[in-house]
Amino acid sequence: MIITHVQFQIMPEKESEFLQEIASLIEASRKEAGNLQYELVKSLEQDFTYTMIEVWENEEAVQSHKESGHFQAFVQNAPAYLAARLKVESYKGSLIEK
Repeated sequence: MIITHVQFQIMPEKESEFLQEIASLIEASRKEAGNLQYELVKSLEQDFTYTMIEVWENEEAVQSHKESGHFQAFVQNAPAYLAARLKVESYKGSLIEK
């Protein structure tokens, strides 16, 4: 399992546009083979800060996502919304069943 957190610091005047743009990415990404979770959360501590939480079955699913048209379109448009560089952290993990 691959878990990725992507932190977005958004320009205040671009927040509405960002949320519209990323909604399409979320919808399409959730339909991809190998996607287990694709969720955007808003920080309660930092204004205009969001984190995308992605969970994928394996590296192949992540690579397929990165090559998808909807991801590529978002990557091309994202700089117009960003107030700072993206912070991306990826982890390998496995489900702990009790």
